[in-house]
Amino acid sequence: MIAQRPRAVFLDKDGTLVENIPHNVDPDRIALSRGAAEAVRTLAAHGFRLFVVSNQPGVALGLFEARQLDGVEQRLREMLPELSGFYYCPHAPDQGCECRKPACGLLQRAARRHGLRLERSWMVGDILDDIEAGRRAGCRTVLVDNGNESEWRRTPEREPHFTASDLSHAAALITRSLEPRHDRVAA
Repeated sequence: MIAQRPRAVFLDKDGTLVENIPHNVDPDRIALSRGAAEAVRTLAAHGFRLFVVSNQPGVALGLFEARQLDGVEQRLREMLPELSGFYYCPHAPDQGCECRKPACGLLQRAARRHGLRLERSWMVGDILDDIEAGRRAGCRTVLVDNGNESEWRRTPEREPHFTASDLSHAAALITRSLEPRHDRVAA
């Protein structure tokens, strides 16, 4: 039997996985969002690889050095040992890179490096740029509707598959999607 390539859940960092403190690179100030630890454990228990994907324009804007994100990653791995990877875009919004969400470069980079099947994977975030990145990569998507989205320009590529109140709710929606469907009555 041929082993299936792994599936993943890509998690936006600020406002989704951790409390949103703009441009925070102080590991001591990192606090998980409500339900985040439980959600990560649940998703890992269901066989998902977990990856943080985050826009970090503070690097390009000179607000902090890229090496400071190493401490952020280390702290997240201490808090959530189930994490498989940490990917970030260091570019400013106007730099036109391939990795800054809503582009899907971060997800594709993780998929190549870890042999992931994007069509079996999910993107979870708190703004529509996260949703668009997931859809562009071919993932299913969950918007954590916590009030952080301010530009509700919904287009098909920005329409989430599901909406959740927090990361724990998102994990429940994702794991529920794994259950066999019993829509048809056997003849």
